Amino acid sequence: MPLLQSYAAGRWFTAAEGPDGGTPLLDATTGEEVARISAKGLDLGEMTAYARAVGGPALRELTFHQRAMILKELGKHLTSLKDEFHALSLRTGATARDGMVDIEGGIGTVFGIASKGTRELPDDTVLVDGGLERLGREGSFLGQHVWTSRPGVAVQINAFNFPVWGMLEKLAPAFIAGVPSIVKPASQTAYLTELVVRRIIESGLLPEGTLQLLSGSAGGLLDELTVQDSVAFTGSAHTAGLLRTHTNVLHGGVTLTVEADSLNCSVLGPDVTADDPELDLFVKGVVAEMTVKAGQKCTAIRRAIVPASMADTVVDAIAARLATMRVGNPAHADTRIGPLASLEQREEVRKAIQSLRSSAEIVYGDPDRVDVLDGDDQRGAFLSPVLLRAAKGAVEPHDVEPFGPVSTVLTYDTVDEAVTLAARGKGSLVASVVTHDAAVARSIVLGLAPWHGRILVLDRDDAKESTGHGSPLPMLVHGGPGRAGGGEELGGVRGITHHMQRTAIQASPDMLTAITGRWTTGSQRRVEEVHPFRKSLTDLRIGDTISSASRRVTLADIDHFAEFTGDTFYAHTDPEAAAANQLFGGIVAHGYLVVSLAAGLFVDPDPGPVLANFGVDSLRFLTPVKVDDEIAVQLTVKQITPRSNADYGEVRWDATVTNAEGEPVATYDVLTLVAKTWPLSPAEGAD
Repeated sequence: MPLLQSYAAGRWFTAAEGPDGGTPLLDATTGEEVARISAKGLDLGEMTAYARAVGGPALRELTFHQRAMILKELGKHLTSLKDEFHALSLRTGATARDGMVDIEGGIGTVFGIASKGTRELPDDTVLVDGGLERLGREGSFLGQHVWTSRPGVAVQINAFNFPVWGMLEKLAPAFIAGVPSIVKPASQTAYLTELVVRRIIESGLLPEGTLQLLSGSAGGLLDELTVQDSVAFTGSAHTAGLLRTHTNVLHGGVTLTVEADSLNCSVLGPDVTADDPELDLFVKGVVAEMTVKAGQKCTAIRRAIVPASMADTVVDAIAARLATMRVGNPAHADTRIGPLASLEQREEVRKAIQSLRSSAEIVYGDPDRVDVLDGDDQRGAFLSPVLLRAAKGAVEPHDVEPFGPVSTVLTYDTVDEAVTLAARGKGSLVASVVTHDAAVARSIVLGLAPWHGRILVLDRDDAKESTGHGSPLPMLVHGGPGRAGGGEELGGVRGITHHMQRTAIQASPDMLTAITGRWTTGSQRRVEEVHPFRKSLTDLRIGDTISSASRRVTLADIDHFAEFTGDTFYAHTDPEAAAANQLFGGIVAHGYLVVSLAAGLFVDPDPGPVLANFGVDSLRFLTPVKVDDEIAVQLTVKQITPRSNADYGEVRWDATVTNAEGEPVATYDVLTLVAKTWPLSPAEGAD
């Protein structure tokens, strides 16, 4: 059998045991040996040093957008190879549906994080966090929080149940953040992770040193980590506890993020009857989480919390649906539930079921026997789905996690009792609330929120588009408090900044502009003879400014705008009422009239590099503009963001409208699309 290799320090490494050594990894369906695994002789210190010295600098030279474009290309490359991954995925016990969750789900996460990188991050290596803080009276001393990349390594220790998604959902945010990764997959399914990493390395898309693979034991790896490094762990609470006590975590400044055991729940609202579509949604959700990946999901529903009056109905409906789900060889077209990852894992689940039976009865399934479709339940790790019904006051369902196709029905009499039952799980990754009553939804969600990282509120209105209870999404946080580990992964930009350092910078406006690459209020402006709208993206510079002539706002302007738009609010049309309001003291111009007139003052009307205005941000009206007030505008280039896949980029302009006394009456950011060069070539114009 092949011995899985590690990819370390720019080369593939084979452990010292040779082809006959290492721990055997068995096919979950047939029990046949797939591969062997060992990391004996691997220099872990060399791996971490290589990541810091080679991978980190290469990544930090790239901007967020450049990193995101690499990830996008990686997603395309992996998509072209998904059939190869699916073929090997069958040996882990995954059905075709399970494989899609793992493989396509992982690739989709890469695309999702890449999209966040290009849409929400600058084409720079520094990310501004929040607004400016004025630290002095004159405005010459300011504070600004920024995110920058840490010069460390991100160690990612993954679980056996998602050998592809588990790796990619951790790798992608770290990559965008500019931090190289060392991936350590769980041994049982590491052969699939190794294949994916091998194809990634062969592609040459990732800068060297930004991805390394550790196939085998991670013993001693944390000894090599330092204050700038991090560990993201997915697995058992027991192993997480060992990692938390490592000296480099306790005293060495190594950041540890944990996603551990989780007794997730789904709560059926007290408003739901046997005739409501929400009952079917609830049942389908519980069954899906019991059967996808044979229930080997950290987000699976372990506790189904239902009104006592609906318990019999719910149990019968779940049992009836489970009866249609065949257990068998994942390669067979009629199989709906594949085997667990290993025979050892099956024994662990059987022990958990036995513990649950001390306070619950089995109402569907037999943990010791199952009719297998095209398979052998002695060689393969097959297990019947098992549904239990707990007695009132049961303790075990809130303490024991059966990591397989198992769920327990618990009953409640009041909404407060349902919330209390859910909280007894001591913190979970996800809960779902199935109800069509808004008041019930609010009450349960607010009760569950402190105990859960994510909550799905499901009813007939969102069911069509819902991604389901157990689907972590790249734009939302995946993690949970308490027993679930207390960590957060994904979450869009939050998952990226998790790998970065937030620092408060105190400096002058000009220094902040230089440091952040973004014009700061109070910085120097460059007023030139050439109108900034006549400059292409290539020629524009941060700080380029137009200071307009002034314009008098007349009563006729205000009356016309009111009549033309239909905005006849009294402050613009009723002199007596406007005078009585201390905020106005008389007729004032519409705020949107002021902004419209300001555009007329700064816009260059002829065709040019500015292709379109696509919006304004942070619009604020600060001082009322009264009849016959004079206004003028300063427009300054605040941020320039080229688009790598287009012949134009985005320019953010700082707009400040002032009155004759120089007081700001309106401030906002103008957003435009600007051609990279001008005039456009015929080919560019055709595009």
